[in-house]
Amino acid sequence: MNKSIVIGANGYLGRHLAFFLKEAGFDNRNYDLQKLPLLGVDCYSPIDIAEKQSFEKLDPAVDYIFFFAGLSGTSDGFSKYEDFNRVNELGLLNMLTWMKEKQCRARIVFPSTRLIYKGKKGQPLKEDDAKETRTIYAVNKLAAENILWAYQNAFGIDYTIFRICVPYGNCFDDLFSYGTIGFFLDKARKQEPIMLFGDGSLRRTFTHVEDICRIIISGVKNDKTKNDVFNIGGETLSLMEVAQIVAEKFNTEVKFSAWPELAARIESGDTIFDDGKLRKLGLVHYNENLSGWISSI
Repeated sequence: MNKSIVIGANGYLGRHLAFFLKEAGFDNRNYDLQKLPLLGVDCYSPIDIAEKQSFEKLDPAVDYIFFFAGLSGTSDGFSKYEDFNRVNELGLLNMLTWMKEKQCRARIVFPSTRLIYKGKKGQPLKEDDAKETRTIYAVNKLAAENILWAYQNAFGIDYTIFRICVPYGNCFDDLFSYGTIGFFLDKARKQEPIMLFGDGSLRRTFTHVEDICRIIISGVKNDKTKNDVFNIGGETLSLMEVAQIVAEKFNTEVKFSAWPELAARIESGDTIFDDGKLRKLGLVHYNENLSGWISSI
């Protein structure tokens, strides 16, 4: 039986991953900053990844460590840079130092983001395409990817990185931590207009959280994913198309406004994911679509 740890198990992706790891037969233990676990998370203990000694409670004799802890956000990082750097970079370095000292041979599984890419108008992004970090969060994520490579190169600590564009869905409740879908649903359920900046033509790849988790779990079982980076794909839709699907479901409307100056400066443009690397390994299986999910809630 595979033994695993999820760090960040109370987060949106983390708690779904914890649930599906258990379903897949993993002997899994879960950790996060809060004292108590959220729904869907068991075998839980609190941990503060910003404190190096907190890792002493972890068992180094595991096969995988899913490092899903972190602070996310767009403009927030500019005012909370100390928190973002402490959690998103120092937290990872603390874990890697613990692994090195304990001679832990687990593979780290790390979620990265669309925000590290320089967007290409209407063109799919491959893993080696140009990078551009317009937010502190994006800086942190790209730094974390480079930190993982450095520790693998220096100390042989293996990793797999999965870049995720826009996740959606929830298997437990109505908490949606990721902005786009959560924002649209919150407005629509209140019978308020869904507001879009510009003309809503920006395009994203949307992936259901269950598909994300199943791809990650099947992916890490494949040795060919070791020490490499993979885009997780899905459906490509414009923000306008998604807003219209949500608005029709809840009988509200979509409205437009001019881009605020800061939002326009940090917007990355179209982020459409090419998942060809995963497809070549036979690891792509998308069972959900956004329109069907919206109609079911």
